[in-house]
Amino acid sequence: MIKSYLTKSLLLLLGTITLVACQEKKVKHSIQFPNTDLASENMIPKPFKIIPTNGAFGLDKHTAIFTSQNSIGFPEVGKFLSDKIKEKINLSVPVNESVSETVERIIYINQSDNLDLASNESYQLYITKDSVIINSKTAEGAFRGIQTLRQIIPETSNDTLTNHKMWLIPTGKIWDHPNYAYRGAMLDVARHFFGVEDVKKYLDLLAYYKINVLHLHLSDDQGWRIEIKSWPKLTEVGGKSEVGGGEGGFYTQDDYKDLVSYAAVRHITIVPEIDMPGHTNAASVSYPILNGNGKALKPYSGTHVGFSTFDARKDTVYAFIDDVIREISEMTPGPYFHIGGDESHVTKKRDYILFVDKVEKIVQKYGKKMIGWDEIAQSDIDSTTIGQHWSNESNALSAIKKGSKIILSPAKKVYLDMQYDTLSKFGLHWAAYIPVDSAYQWNPDKYLKGIGSKDILGIEAPLWSETISTMEELEYLAFPRIIGYSELGWTTEENRDWENYRVRLGNQAPFLDQMNVKYYPSPKIDWKN
Repeated sequence: MIKSYLTKSLLLLLGTITLVACQEKKVKHSIQFPNTDLASENMIPKPFKIIPTNGAFGLDKHTAIFTSQNSIGFPEVGKFLSDKIKEKINLSVPVNESVSETVERIIYINQSDNLDLASNESYQLYITKDSVIINSKTAEGAFRGIQTLRQIIPETSNDTLTNHKMWLIPTGKIWDHPNYAYRGAMLDVARHFFGVEDVKKYLDLLAYYKINVLHLHLSDDQGWRIEIKSWPKLTEVGGKSEVGGGEGGFYTQDDYKDLVSYAAVRHITIVPEIDMPGHTNAASVSYPILNGNGKALKPYSGTHVGFSTFDARKDTVYAFIDDVIREISEMTPGPYFHIGGDESHVTKKRDYILFVDKVEKIVQKYGKKMIGWDEIAQSDIDSTTIGQHWSNESNALSAIKKGSKIILSPAKKVYLDMQYDTLSKFGLHWAAYIPVDSAYQWNPDKYLKGIGSKDILGIEAPLWSETISTMEELEYLAFPRIIGYSELGWTTEENRDWENYRVRLGNQAPFLDQMNVKYYPSPKIDWKN
């Protein structure tokens, strides 16, 4: 059966290329393409290897997209590309339709077993005057490849070459793969709630820059944001508060499944976080039996941290946690569950260690790998558990010694809620001011002494929402810095250069404007008008 599928795909490709070649005989002498330079295109993150061949592929009404039709996810990737081309330049490109004489050039998205494709996200992009071919082992790799292709489609057509619109894509070869397997962004929807459509827009933007994880901070002192059917007061009570006294909000389970599905189409993994044993006031207000600090409870709308805790010695607490992890895990196909674990200042250390050990076993019971902020390394964590470094270097080193991998999220470098400078409209600066150049100019592999690339799963840029409540404010803090973090996560050190990057970043303005992103126009960047 597999051989049959491969044969059909190969015959389709050969037949299509033959037709294209015949058509090219009719048109190739009538079109004189200008010289191009693929290496000078404004691709972010920068690919591993680029070889320009100085010609052009003419994307126009005579172009069609074909994919490996019997390979899982490949037709969907082709449809996604077609939709995005339509959005960008208002050109309709058919996908896997019958070959006709009107087709002169093709884009072929091909499943390949080429040994040079080192990972599931690796891809090869070959662009000639006749065709664009994307090779990858998986639909995930193909999806990363089409993001690169999207970035090199010009905004304006060249109308002088033909009697119709044609968009010239530079020819050449690209071999590409990610530096880290995990390239994440985190969004705090607990301090201020962001609705489904806002999160979907964020997912669209993250996907364009090859970010593959969205970590959702779903609970905190100020609010509980995910429906748990077995504990309904979590949203009935805990979902109705937020910083500043707003009305809050929450995701129904259908909302959450919708977000997970939307992310999956973009090959982004959702990582849910339920923060515990601290940052738990909203849960304990909803169910006071969970409370472990002995104080009277009321909804909290401030920004102080460290005052709340679950009762680590009570069986009911673990029954509650079991239900929460079970219900969320059933809706989350990704491999991770984040338990928070930071700033639990009023939890006695022995209780904290007991708590993390018990919760780790519950997470594993439901088939997930546990992630926690670096404080969890104080416990006897399993080697499959992942520590997320944000503050304490000794905790990160302790996690490594226990066999864990690390996600790097150092607050002074990647916290998106930090202000750019003293004039920033939103954000805080308790960790640092983080201008665009400082955000980009550091090496994750060498950031922590004693922790190298083999120890690092990836990097993640958290956006805490104490000072923001709208999508426009979110975009101001996230963009353009998240774009730089995408390159730190994907591109190898030898291919990263600030002066080169700042030019490519400035040329992202047309895309950001088309997406109506209210980014911070850093004066350190020459933004393309």
